[in-house]
Amino acid sequence: MGKYQLYTTMGVGFESVVAKELQAMGYQTRTENGRVFFEGEQKDIVKTNLWLRTADRVKILLKEFKATDFDTLFNQVYEIDWAELLPIDAKFPVKGRSVRSKLHSEPGIQSIVKKAIVNKMSDQYHRRGFLPENGNEYPLDIHINKDVARISLDTTGDSLFKRGYRIEHGGAPLKENFAAGLLKLTPYDGTHPLIDPMTGSGTLAIEAALIGKNIAPGSWRRFAFDGFDWFDSSIHQELLVEAKSEIKPLEQPIWASDIDQSILEIAKLNANNAGVLQDIYFKQVAVKDFATDLQNGVIIANPPYGKRLKDRESAENLYKQMGASLLKYDSFSQYYLVGDPAFEKFFGKKATKKRKLFNGNLRVDFYQYWAKKNDY
Repeated sequence: MGKYQLYTTMGVGFESVVAKELQAMGYQTRTENGRVFFEGEQKDIVKTNLWLRTADRVKILLKEFKATDFDTLFNQVYEIDWAELLPIDAKFPVKGRSVRSKLHSEPGIQSIVKKAIVNKMSDQYHRRGFLPENGNEYPLDIHINKDVARISLDTTGDSLFKRGYRIEHGGAPLKENFAAGLLKLTPYDGTHPLIDPMTGSGTLAIEAALIGKNIAPGSWRRFAFDGFDWFDSSIHQELLVEAKSEIKPLEQPIWASDIDQSILEIAKLNANNAGVLQDIYFKQVAVKDFATDLQNGVIIANPPYGKRLKDRESAENLYKQMGASLLKYDSFSQYYLVGDPAFEKFFGKKATKKRKLFNGNLRVDFYQYWAKKNDY
């Protein structure tokens, strides 16, 4: 296989962000809900896994077809040349999902797809009985939407949010690709200061440093394609060396503060693992006491949501403190991810723009306050 039909998956609301990332890499894209499609070779599979900051996975689309009954599903899957993709000892878990389709039993769909692959491989490898499945993993996915089935091979493995630098978790941290997605919804590119006054385990500040220093977010990990026997193993190493040669110094400071010193120590450990500890100025300070001489940058934060009733009053007080402390820095564009629809009332100002997002299953809003003094 030379050229592949590829697509990325991502969190709800980040399709346009991922599409822009891919377009900036030179790919022509096509977007639908939860997916952005593009074409590429093995080098592109490595490149996108290594560099995409806001996506979840990169998959190879193997086949697309209409399936309204299990016989059709079985036959269409059987027709694929599985011996070209899977060695005889391949471990090939099949995940299935069905939306608004006649074939709606997801366990049934997975079972039929698995059976079709086993039968085809048994025929191709002239083998009777069970396949060993004790080799490298080739994760497969069958997705049926409105009776149109797509079967794909996941080249990523663990989701791209698992960068590999975050060893310690403080509270309920943002996923790394979600944090990067929020940053991509701001003008931040490393040429202006960035402040996170409620940094927690440091994910927003660290992802900002990776953007500002042009560090590939996949630099610390392996991917599923590393285990594919037909994949050119030299490409990953070549692109990793190339990526490391493109790292640049941070142009402007990143400030990350929190009221809790113990969680700041976790943030520092994570930053050290990501190689950006020297690029982030960490300080223990409550948001009500925050002060800075920096100008013309971005303030971004993920304050406590206060969803539990006992936290609501303290969360509302925190939003008031944020407004009193931060609104005066009007040369900064300010961005706050909050799960409280009454945030603007307590913060003391209506947002320039508000974007609905989902942090996991939690409905949240990304409140955007654009700077007054310049167009940043």
